[in-house]
Amino acid sequence: MNITRKDIDALNAVVTVQVSKDDYAGNVEKVLANYRKNASIPGFRKGAVPMSLIQKQYGKAVMYEEVNKLLQEKLNQYLQDEKVEILGNPLPTVSDDFNWEADELSFDFELGLVPQFSVDLKTKNVTHYKITPSEQMIDDQVMRIRKQYGKMSPAEKVSKDSDVTGTFVNEEAGINHKTTISLDIFKNPKAADAFIGKAVGDVVTLKTKGLFDDDHKLMDYLNVPHDNVHGLDVEVSFTIESITDTEPAEMNQEFFDKLFGAGAINSEADLKARIKADAEKQFAQQADQKFLNDVTQELIDTTKFDLPAGFLKKWMRTAGENELSEAEAEEEYNRSENGLRYQLIEGKIITENNLNLNFEDLKAHTAEMIKAQMAQFGQLNPTDEDVEGIVARVLSNQDEVRRLSEQLMSRKMLELFKQTSGAKTKELTYEEFVKELYDE
Repeated sequence: MNITRKDIDALNAVVTVQVSKDDYAGNVEKVLANYRKNASIPGFRKGAVPMSLIQKQYGKAVMYEEVNKLLQEKLNQYLQDEKVEILGNPLPTVSDDFNWEADELSFDFELGLVPQFSVDLKTKNVTHYKITPSEQMIDDQVMRIRKQYGKMSPAEKVSKDSDVTGTFVNEEAGINHKTTISLDIFKNPKAADAFIGKAVGDVVTLKTKGLFDDDHKLMDYLNVPHDNVHGLDVEVSFTIESITDTEPAEMNQEFFDKLFGAGAINSEADLKARIKADAEKQFAQQADQKFLNDVTQELIDTTKFDLPAGFLKKWMRTAGENELSEAEAEEEYNRSENGLRYQLIEGKIITENNLNLNFEDLKAHTAEMIKAQMAQFGQLNPTDEDVEGIVARVLSNQDEVRRLSEQLMSRKMLELFKQTSGAKTKELTYEEFVKELYDE
């Protein structure tokens, strides 16, 4: 057997594998001998079928299979030994007049080669946001908590401080959503005024355009999909189903102790500081995700290299369960090109910066995630034994291992980008962040 390589250009090559009968004849004979032992053909005892008949009936199929197995094994070994980095899989060159009877068989395989390029982690157009809650957001949260722990009573008429439960409806827009609202959610005071004095069973009609200070609130209160919220301008009816007035809890030590345990906080200022810290922790996750997305896009835009596009489109035609047409392969390539580019960029970053994962890293990350989830349900001090048992169960699932590994690698990439990108930091409120994020 002989394997040679011919480079067409920097991104395409052809590997030729030459196979002689001596390379595969022994395997073919072994398979046919096994067939002969187990063959059941009328007129012959089991195991006594003439080899010539076995050869005639099965010989070519077995030879094709053994040659293909040999090709796959040796080609993969060659690529590994020669450290040839490829995209997709080798594509055999098909010849209609191929002579399988020849003593020497020659097979050509097209290769799409991984391009050579460098990555500059110093991004120029990326901002890392530090998001803080506004004073109004903190005050609103304080009031929500006070009302949550306050004394509730049903009311006959809606007042400015009432909570109103009902259903928003617009059949043409597909809106039919039950929710509870307070009148301070509306941007336009006239919308709130429309509820004042109304009773259970009354219907209030509102315009969705400009109803809230942020159109994204339509997603929460009307269950409108994100793609539809921007500039949505329809009428909705709100049928009142119940009215509740709440006397907010007093801001005293008993209230503070109910929230966070005895003596954890002792004043309204402490409460606001705690709310601010918790909000900033949540906002940091959003800011980090945007930063990671922005760096990713910046690297795709600024890291220039060519891909073996022709090869990849040809490979995509036959890579799936169903063969694609040329037009479908073109569309698939255009859809996946950026993802492929970043996959190559990410691989180089991981290699050059030794961002390797090991099982201990994965266990620690999983344990951290589990503890955070348990804390959400009030289990603040789980035993190490309990956590380790859950970690073992989670990591016995290969899909979870894959998901958590990707999550952990994203965290490592995020930390690397923070250290190396040189991105400027911008502090703003959550409302300002949403406006800047959606360019509204």
